[in-house]
Amino acid sequence: MKDLRAAPNQLTLLRLCIIPFLVLAVLDGHFCTAFWLFVLAGVTDGLDGLLARVLEQKTRLGQYLDPVADKLLLSTLFLVLNHAGLISRRVTVLVFGRDLGILIVAAILYASIGMRDFRPSIFGKINTFAQIVALLTVLLSKFYAPPFVLATRHLALLATVVFTTASGFHYALRITRKLSFSTEPAR
Repeated sequence: MKDLRAAPNQLTLLRLCIIPFLVLAVLDGHFCTAFWLFVLAGVTDGLDGLLARVLEQKTRLGQYLDPVADKLLLSTLFLVLNHAGLISRRVTVLVFGRDLGILIVAAILYASIGMRDFRPSIFGKINTFAQIVALLTVLLSKFYAPPFVLATRHLALLATVVFTTASGFHYALRITRKLSFSTEPAR
């Protein structure tokens, strides 16, 4: 319970609480509200990491909860924006499929051999950035759509497809290498 009371974890829980309101805002066509809720969620994400370092409140719960909250937020928003017809099915299936695949593989490896090291690669970080920009610009373009916002939305969605694919393959390669090194017999 002590870990739940840590300020960074409270911010992560707030981010989780924002998700249903974000979904409702999109489904009700309140895109300006959805945009600002997504920005608020991003601020809580930045602050929880900063507070964990500054207040020295890094917890095991936070190490697991923060990335789960991030993935849940992004994946849910891709799904609801697809449902609203604002993001293509291909992009949504790629993003959701990759995240679900990583989650399943991580759970299996943790349960079977205790593997816990699933740090994101540079491709994963670039992919997350592309996804965030894509989601922000999709929401923004529903109430503010000058040409540069539309162009950024298009490029960010394209980058999301490229880096979702690249990071998925890179993740699979990294796990395969780790598993092959851990199963090699000692000489």
